Amino acid sequence: MISAGEFRNGVTFDMDGKVMQVIEFQHVKPGKGAAFVRVKMKNVITGGVTETSFNPSAKYPTAYVERKKMEYSYNDGELYYFMDPETYELVPIEKSALDDSFNFVKENDVCTIMSYKGSVFGVEPPRFVELVVTATEPGFAGNTATNVTKPATVETGADVKVPLFINEGDKIQIDTTTGEYLGRAK
Repeated sequence: MISAGEFRNGVTFDMDGKVMQVIEFQHVKPGKGAAFVRVKMKNVITGGVTETSFNPSAKYPTAYVERKKMEYSYNDGELYYFMDPETYELVPIEKSALDDSFNFVKENDVCTIMSYKGSVFGVEPPRFVELVVTATEPGFAGNTATNVTKPATVETGADVKVPLFINEGDKIQIDTTTGEYLGRAK
């Protein structure tokens, strides 16, 4: 059990049968009245974010979310298969558990699989990936305008905005959480 007064960022707890994760918290002590804890929390299964105030002495059961590194193998329609590096077992995960950041993941990339009581609810891709640009309009010399971008398609099929000097065949770094171009890969 964890009391609301012990909430910290990242703590997961069970509230009315839902697994919630603390995103932000603030201990508030008003001049009049009792202290309370204002919490911004995310339902880890559905992804919904809510803000609630708690009595600091309210207790909730701790929810243990299992995080396991697995290697993405391939997809077969609506199922995506991940290999457990310890047992070499393939684990199928439905497309609904994946978010938009998975568009930047290619085969053999290591992802973090998140599950609660044996059911998978999310997949965290690596934070940064290096991908090859497969299609974009060619850049041309002399265009030195700053912060001008053009669309490019990378090897996974995802679209990214890149600077004008990036050409087909260039390897670039991408932040999977924002989908932004970071720079050329070394």
